[in-house]
Amino acid sequence: MDNENCVIYGLEFQARALTPQLAETEKIGFLIGTQSLKQTNNQIHLIEFNEEISTLKTSVFHHSEGEIWKITSSPTDPLKIATCYNALTGENGCMMKSAILKLPESENHDTIENLEIVTKFDFSTLGTDIKTTEFHPNETSTAASLTDTHLVLWDISESEGRAVSNIALEGKNNPKFTNGKWNPHQNCNQFSTATETHIKTYDIRSGELAWNIDNAHCQYIRDMDYNMNKLYHLATCGDDGFLKIWDYRQPSLPIFSRSDHSHWIWCVRFNPFHDQLILTASSDARVLLSSAASVSSENISETLITEDREGLDSKQTLKDGPLQWCEHEDSVYCVEWSPAEPWIFASLSYDGRLLISHVKKSLKYQILL
Repeated sequence: MDNENCVIYGLEFQARALTPQLAETEKIGFLIGTQSLKQTNNQIHLIEFNEEISTLKTSVFHHSEGEIWKITSSPTDPLKIATCYNALTGENGCMMKSAILKLPESENHDTIENLEIVTKFDFSTLGTDIKTTEFHPNETSTAASLTDTHLVLWDISESEGRAVSNIALEGKNNPKFTNGKWNPHQNCNQFSTATETHIKTYDIRSGELAWNIDNAHCQYIRDMDYNMNKLYHLATCGDDGFLKIWDYRQPSLPIFSRSDHSHWIWCVRFNPFHDQLILTASSDARVLLSSAASVSSENISETLITEDREGLDSKQTLKDGPLQWCEHEDSVYCVEWSPAEPWIFASLSYDGRLLISHVKKSLKYQILL
């Protein structure tokens, strides 16, 4: 597929951090964080897409604290975001930090504003490499941060984040966390981590390991995503170029596995409404939209109550595998679905190029009809 149906937005600086405005369900909004080596040049771009006339409205804010490696948005407040960034220290060194920022409520297109820092975190005893800060799916005063060696639960109701609990990673050969995400099921009491090639999920109430998948990939796991519509299903991707879907009650083998990229896969995302659709972004400069219909919540063979299939064979079901793709000119580190429109997604490549794309109409009708 070429990019003829995409809307392109170019940034002045390199970028690898992208998030949708999760709490914004009326407008299609995405946020980008830049990675300029000159710390004070870094910016956050808010991109709003008007689907009817295919136009973009942009707002730009200063992020002078440092180059942004990860950006996440609050699922309850459209104005709150968290960034993980590399900041200069007084000794001409660098240190990873994280903070929660707030976008201004009123628009001012005459000047580029600095974002207000509403919550700071002290990581001085918790590890040197901050991987992510993730807002709790339901509780507005709770967030979790992952460093290379600690999972930290924060109370974010004040301007200084207060560590409520701290889970240290233990194991032989000094293992490291690489990424993490809340489990939206199980009353949101579990936080899953990628620990090199393993998945470890902790019960945040007790700090104990709830479940794990050992050697889920043969190389580093880069990302994971939960199926919002199907309990126990988790997608993973990594440096081995594989996309895998797991039922974590049966961790010995994935229930779905494909290797359609030619390099590392950095990001995986289930469509939150139609979970047979799944996006992957790779440093082969491609974004793939694939079907995992055989393990989705809309799988006919699983949802049939009786053996009588009369009348169902006329419905053409999606076959597993790639459905469409987008071409970038550099490594693609992020791809995200829009929470406001289930058929639109955005992808960001390292050269600062954002593509906003549509699921093809033929696929859309095949799913809906």
